[in-house]
Amino acid sequence: MNPSEMRIDQLKNTIAAKVRHPFLAKYIADPIIDEDKLAILISIMDHTTLPALKKESYIVTTMLVQIALDTHDLVTLSDEEDEHETVRTRQLTVLAGDYYSGLYYYVLSQLNDIPMVRTLAGAIKEINELKMDLYYKDVESFQEFFTSLKKIESLLIQRVANYVQKTTINDMAGEWLFAKRLMEEKSSYEEGRFSPVIQLLINKPDTFETNSQLMFNLEQLIHNQISKIEMRVSQLPIHFNWLKSYIDSAIYHRFYKTHMAEEG
Repeated sequence: MNPSEMRIDQLKNTIAAKVRHPFLAKYIADPIIDEDKLAILISIMDHTTLPALKKESYIVTTMLVQIALDTHDLVTLSDEEDEHETVRTRQLTVLAGDYYSGLYYYVLSQLNDIPMVRTLAGAIKEINELKMDLYYKDVESFQEFFTSLKKIESLLIQRVANYVQKTTINDMAGEWLFAKRLMEEKSSYEEGRFSPVIQLLINKPDTFETNSQLMFNLEQLIHNQISKIEMRVSQLPIHFNWLKSYIDSAIYHRFYKTHMAEEG
């Protein structure tokens, strides 16, 4: 295991320890820590001259924000006929998202870092506005819908990169995080699990005539995204070699290997 992989594991453990709450753990699943976003944040911070403690605090607090946003996305719309336990789980999920949000304020307050708080708070506001548009606004095209989704996936990390003035990998990060989300949604749908993005598109009757047409277009979009990412990765400076290897490996295992297995 190379040093960067060890740091991913160490930071995942640090974040997991911070978000672990004995009461919440009894009723809802542990939050998922997005390893790809963590890897990108590590690469961004590694190329700054910030003190080690501040680098770690920025990474941890950004991931706490991401976890809070992701947790709130798990909340389903209420139904009067819901079982009591479902309603309770939903309420606890909302509570968990709020709890994770509060943690990042606490961590940054220990650093007395008001500008970073403003950066993250601004990103949260923008992301929530984009989500509201995605969920409730009538989009005019497939492309418009996915342009909004791409912003939602990458905006937080890009805002942090802008704040520390290290934006070299912003474009590549945006393309990769978008492709990753598309692949996750497609896999969930094909395996019979809930896919919020595909469900949103199915519920927009003017977008596609059939579900098979939707899945075909989604597959084409994923193929195009992978081509874009491979080009972006190849153009990264040499000092991002670890991240280049990480993304190349992720593309192979999550895209090419999966397609080879399907075709085989």
